[in-house]
Amino acid sequence: MKGFIGFRRLALLAAFASSLMAVQPWADARPLNSQSHNARPVRPAPSQPRPEVLSMNAWTVGLAGGLLEGAPIRLAAEIARVVDDGDNLHVLPVVTRGATENVNSLLYLRGIDAAIINSDALEEYKSQVPDIQRRIAYVLNLFPSELHIFVRPEIQSLSDLSGKKVNFNTQGTAAAYSGPLIFSRLKLEVEKTFIPHQIALEQMRKGEIAAVVFITSKPVDAFVRGRWEPGYKFLSLPYDGRFEDYYLPASLGEADYPNLIKPGERVSTIAVPTALVAFNWPINSNRSERVSRFIDHLFSRIDRLQAPGFDPKWKSINLAATVPGLTRVPAAQAWLDRQHRATQASQ
Repeated sequence: MKGFIGFRRLALLAAFASSLMAVQPWADARPLNSQSHNARPVRPAPSQPRPEVLSMNAWTVGLAGGLLEGAPIRLAAEIARVVDDGDNLHVLPVVTRGATENVNSLLYLRGIDAAIINSDALEEYKSQVPDIQRRIAYVLNLFPSELHIFVRPEIQSLSDLSGKKVNFNTQGTAAAYSGPLIFSRLKLEVEKTFIPHQIALEQMRKGEIAAVVFITSKPVDAFVRGRWEPGYKFLSLPYDGRFEDYYLPASLGEADYPNLIKPGERVSTIAVPTALVAFNWPINSNRSERVSRFIDHLFSRIDRLQAPGFDPKWKSINLAATVPGLTRVPAAQAWLDRQHRATQASQ
């Protein structure tokens, strides 16, 4: 419990520190449209920051994590612990409104150089930011978040959900964003609710809700430890061309949910990649150099994250894995190329 409280304080302090970065006169800002007729009176030039202040900020990287109770902010905090290098690199994990809104933070929030996002969050920006794929690039495919469509006994297929109540968790979560988007691609009209899943599962037992949609890494504790009457199940959603732009094929099996899936059975589904991305700063700019150093420290120390004491998801990380819909940060690709050449030279 003490560790959790300490983590909350760390996350909140990180968020506060990043907000200070946003108002520092020396912080780099993305260009904003300005109008000459809105010119304001000239203010006195800010005083020159002290050397120790400049040193503190020279190699600071802002990392947008997500909601305090979510997995992304925990991963961001663990990244910060491992890559920390004193004045040579200081990563600030920032509590935000959620991984699905971190694209907005990366594009427009001062002091943010990197973010943890769900890949399909880019869909929202296609019309608003047509060149979004050039402004954001991925560092690392962190882990897949599997789609779980859990239904009552009387529901036998996706079409049976038409017109019925389906819960997508609270706003700001992956399920609340990606769930309706996936259902829209299926052309499946349901009555959407956005309440905490714990409450929705109880309403589901009473017959008030037909299904709940989870989008998170398997296994989900509520399904592993919960006791469910016969007939409650996961619906299958095969991967096809409707999902190849942002999603990956996935499955749920008896090893994941022994009380709900029979031995030898597999439930086809799709997964939303959760990715570490960075703003595509101009090459050789100060912010680009910060991101490059961040990537070098992270990739070189990935084995530390895979050691005991860190989230088990790090053990399945593949540095070379791609992210649908995005290109890799040049510094990350360069690091991988160097490793490949070194491996070939040693053989």
